Amino acid sequence: MTFFSELRELVECQSPSEDLEACARVIDLAVEISNRNLTPTAEVRSYGGRPVFWWGADKPDVVLLCHLDTVWPIDSYLPLWREEGDQIFGPGIFDMKSGFLQAMYALKAIPNAATKVALVGTTDEEIGSHASRGLIEELAREAKATLIFESSIDDTVKIGRKGTSMYRITVHGRAAHAGLEPEKGINATVEISKIVLAMAALESSEHGTTVVPTLMHSGSTTNTVPAIATLDIDARSFLASELVRIDTAIKSLQPSDPDARIEIAGGINRPPLEHAATADLYQLIEEVAKKLGLPPVGHVSVGGASDGNIAAAVGGRVLDGLGASGYGAHAAHEHIFASRIENRISLIAGLIKELING
Repeated sequence: MTFFSELRELVECQSPSEDLEACARVIDLAVEISNRNLTPTAEVRSYGGRPVFWWGADKPDVVLLCHLDTVWPIDSYLPLWREEGDQIFGPGIFDMKSGFLQAMYALKAIPNAATKVALVGTTDEEIGSHASRGLIEELAREAKATLIFESSIDDTVKIGRKGTSMYRITVHGRAAHAGLEPEKGINATVEISKIVLAMAALESSEHGTTVVPTLMHSGSTTNTVPAIATLDIDARSFLASELVRIDTAIKSLQPSDPDARIEIAGGINRPPLEHAATADLYQLIEEVAKKLGLPPVGHVSVGGASDGNIAAAVGGRVLDGLGASGYGAHAAHEHIFASRIENRISLIAGLIKELING
């Protein structure tokens, strides 16, 4: 089997995060593929009720952290595999099944890696890593390095990611007839609208802090004063202190009408991946690239979060974005560049060798 034939197997084994049976199937397949390529054998583990792929050391010095779940419901991205020149399209191919397979193929070049390295594949990253968070934290605390195989932008690595917070704000008002006696109601739509405007005031362009109202529902009928309204908020920043500021502000919201009631659920989900956690490993990968005669790697910081945020929050040394180069994560044009895979595998193998030998 070749890299691309095995990648096609993984991509065509659809694995939306919410479908536990589908996630179990992709983990079983990942174990099968690993056992064709690596020794010792891989295994299926369970953590928080979710299936997890595991190969290598139980207490690794180096963690190769991946996820095999995707955002795509079954058959929502078709065809499952399509090639156009150097581009290969498919659900989850970029985010991040190719990254998982690249990590596996890099290990083929490293004898006895299993004594110091673990390749781990979770199945709940796209829905917040609630089940796998404890596992990620435990591994990152003890390891010398946690390498994240999320997708790459133009072959760079990711040295910074915004942290994320998610909230649902519910306003409880009081229903009344909108024509006969609206004054007897408490309009939840009006109250939630004021909160939408307040969210914009919390943003900070200086720190890359965004506070975005997303999903909103209110009211029951066209002639009734709305008694309830809900608003979802997506907040992100490169600084942990900014997420704390936003959290405090949202949880301190008060209704303008004293007879209305505000209920707030949610909070900080993933802290930021800050440069302090990635600086050492970024310098090392640039040195490895130079030794191998490869171009400088380069780096970016991005708004999306990953399991690298969780690993860094407990003091782990982290490097992110080691996966395949391409575009279109979570989009209908999701794809990778096939010609860039080989050099990336060589770079990853070189980095792992430096880490376990140094």
